[in-house]
Amino acid sequence: MIKSELRTKYKKLRNDLSLHQIDDLSISIANQVLKLPIWDHTFYHLFLSIKEQKEVNTDYILNILSGKDKNIVISKSDFKTGLMTHFLLTDNTTIKKNSYNIPEPVDGIPILNDSIEVVFIPLLGFDKIGNRVGYGKGFYDRFLVNCKPETIKIGLSFFEAENSITDVYENDVTLNYCVTPKTVYSF
Repeated sequence: MIKSELRTKYKKLRNDLSLHQIDDLSISIANQVLKLPIWDHTFYHLFLSIKEQKEVNTDYILNILSGKDKNIVISKSDFKTGLMTHFLLTDNTTIKKNSYNIPEPVDGIPILNDSIEVVFIPLLGFDKIGNRVGYGKGFYDRFLVNCKPETIKIGLSFFEAENSITDVYENDVTLNYCVTPKTVYSF
């Protein structure tokens, strides 16, 4: 399938999920994340869920990272430049939703891309070789291409893999893993 078809398909599938289902599936995803061989790193980038888009609730992964005393990095999106800036999440970080309902830090301690070792990535769909479909703005591709090559890229999805995404672009950054409620895919 092509990305535009997959966006439509997975937005509808997510929209059909109840809040209770989202919570249960998000807990299952967080439990699967614990199986990943990623826990010897220090800086973990985590997206804060857009509840209005019925994204995976990352609060559970946030709690795991906090419990393991990891440095958690969150981002602020600039829709004029298409770039994200990254900040350390601390007890003093003020979070505010932007005009797209994305929870973001107001300000904080800046973190450079090359410090980030593990990135959890929001997505709508993915395929069996690690290609992913997001919302189509390219924020994560621009961010990930500026991280170190060894940065671990982990997608989070309520749904299992598609066979293939047929319109993959040269600048699309593939995943190392994708975690669903039932499976950890490794690419």
